[in-house]
Amino acid sequence: MNFILLLLSFVIIICILCNKLTNRVGVPMLLAFLAVGMLCGTDGLLGIVFDEYGLTENICTIALIFIIFYGGFGTKWSAAKPVAGGAVLLSTLGVFLTAMAVGVFCHYALSLSWLEGMIVGAVLGSTDAASVFSILRSRKLNLKYGTASLLEVESGSNDPVAYLMTTVILAMMTTEISPGRIIYMVFAQIVYGVGIGALLAIVMVFFMRRFRFDTSGFDMVFMLAVAILAYVLPSMIGGNGYLSAYIAGIILGNSKIPNKKNQVHFFDGVTGLMQLMVFFLLGLLCTPSELGKVALPALAVAMCLTFVARPIVVFLLIGPLHAKLRQMLLVSWAGLRGATSAIFALTAVASGAILRYDLFHLVFCVVLFSIALQGTLLPFVSKKFDMIDESGDVLKTFTDYTERRELQLMRLPLDTNNKWVGMMVRDLELPPDTILVTVRRGDENVVPRGDTKLLEGDVAVLAAGHYEKSKIKVQLSELEITPDHEWNGKTLAELKLPKDELVVLIRRGKESIMPQGDTRICTGDVLVMHDSP
Repeated sequence: MNFILLLLSFVIIICILCNKLTNRVGVPMLLAFLAVGMLCGTDGLLGIVFDEYGLTENICTIALIFIIFYGGFGTKWSAAKPVAGGAVLLSTLGVFLTAMAVGVFCHYALSLSWLEGMIVGAVLGSTDAASVFSILRSRKLNLKYGTASLLEVESGSNDPVAYLMTTVILAMMTTEISPGRIIYMVFAQIVYGVGIGALLAIVMVFFMRRFRFDTSGFDMVFMLAVAILAYVLPSMIGGNGYLSAYIAGIILGNSKIPNKKNQVHFFDGVTGLMQLMVFFLLGLLCTPSELGKVALPALAVAMCLTFVARPIVVFLLIGPLHAKLRQMLLVSWAGLRGATSAIFALTAVASGAILRYDLFHLVFCVVLFSIALQGTLLPFVSKKFDMIDESGDVLKTFTDYTERRELQLMRLPLDTNNKWVGMMVRDLELPPDTILVTVRRGDENVVPRGDTKLLEGDVAVLAAGHYEKSKIKVQLSELEITPDHEWNGKTLAELKLPKDELVVLIRRGKESIMPQGDTRICTGDVLVMHDSP
């Protein structure tokens, strides 16, 4: 037991150090996790014999629940909505057409039976959310025309379709199944998956808005249980658990629930660990000496998938949506295959289906090719196609994004001779780009309002960008938003304020919000206004 724990700790540390190295040389970190697993495996330095396909499948399935749930939970719908149509087409019909194209290629080029060719296409039909999210975030790769959001939604939502195809084809390979049964399987997986995921998420949003957790961190543990529940409930009655987990994640992640930002950061860490574990286990399970037996057919499948099937599907589905040529070329290149394909291959192997090739190692080779070539060159290809948006931030497409601003805080003690003593906040003369954040009065923090009177001994805390000498008088006033106020529900950009009037701060309960054009005004907000007299 101690040896296993020692090995586990060393593996995690080595993978994290490899992540630092891969970021510097531009190689996807997930490739490093695979390499560490292979070095520890049968043909590696440690020579660990590990051939537990069933155990690996079970562990990876649990990990995949959280990865897919976070794929929805971490995606900001407002950023994804403009490209949702194309993304959904790629994640549904796109997966089906890609799997069919690869299946036809395998039948004619590799002489596989139709069903065996289709199972290869099914497990390779979906792009990998872990790989796509990892590269976009680590390389801060923001792309024009909403392409980053399109790739995120596609990769986060297409695994359930690939899983549906995999289970249906495996059922056809291993049992006698009627067309009616196949139709019901498809119906059950989609309807139960979507319905239960959405219903569970709505109930949990209602619950979390009213329930307060007495122990810090329990809300995050609760959300872990929700993710598992979203998978298990539909799976028990024939529904698609992965689809349910994704739907539940995207509804919860885009709803107003307490402590959501910390929830996203928590799941970011959890899924990071899950990705490390999955790719390490897949590398450990792989026997490098077996890769040579399937290298040529795997390379042929990878070339067909990357340069034929994926581009045809992309051009066919998002071309009619007036997508730019360079955008379609980049989306074609960004169809990364990863852990989900290998996990679904394990499912096929564990099913007992008779396969001509070692499906796991064949798919493993394709995954290596995809991550090593496509993943590594994705930033370069994006630059060559002039698809990098230098003015944007890819983190805005995730629900944990918050605008960061450099603010300088200044303490100004108010002694007897200070002219601010006895003045109200609204009458203060403040330098441009400067606001009064709080007033320290003894051991108490006083929230400054327009009619707050400053006293001797107070400490004024100011926030400012830069200071310039000025005699401009800045008059501050506050405006409380009532339910029937004409500004209620509008964004600041929609107010069309005069040039001499500006909202400098919004107080929402105990929170102070720096105003931006897309900031929406809510009932109960107190707007600190700048008026030029």
